[in-house]
Amino acid sequence: MIRVAVQEHNFNMAELYHELSQSPANGAVVTFTGLVREVVDTELTHLTLEHYPGMTERALNDIGQQAMARWPLGKIIIIHRIGILGLNENIVFVGVASGHRKQAFAAAEFLMDYLKTRAPFWKKEHTSAGTSWVAAKDSDQTAASRWQSSKE
Repeated sequence: MIRVAVQEHNFNMAELYHELSQSPANGAVVTFTGLVREVVDTELTHLTLEHYPGMTERALNDIGQQAMARWPLGKIIIIHRIGILGLNENIVFVGVASGHRKQAFAAAEFLMDYLKTRAPFWKKEHTSAGTSWVAAKDSDQTAASRWQSSKE
């Protein structure tokens, strides 16, 4: 099962973990939470995250389906926030439940790598030096490309 949400309001990590841990078939739960962090060489005041409604949710669900096809997973939860976010606020939650830790860790990493490169989100940084859209990073593309030749 895959649950995807794109939302302005914050998420509750304890509730999400509880949801992931309900099946006795799952022996591992791995979660990742991404936060708004300071940028190099300037003071970040906040981020604005935008998306394309409908398309974004479909893309996140597709990424989840790809993970389910690669590893024996019980459940995936992907929550991504949009709107105006300040320093240290939650941006993204990825949670994976599986029978074994190795598959859960690999799937969570895969989900984040693909989310960073294939999900239609746009991020604008508001800093003391001005406002700018964040460009895609080569390091994110490199991280995602390793999954194209690897099954684990």
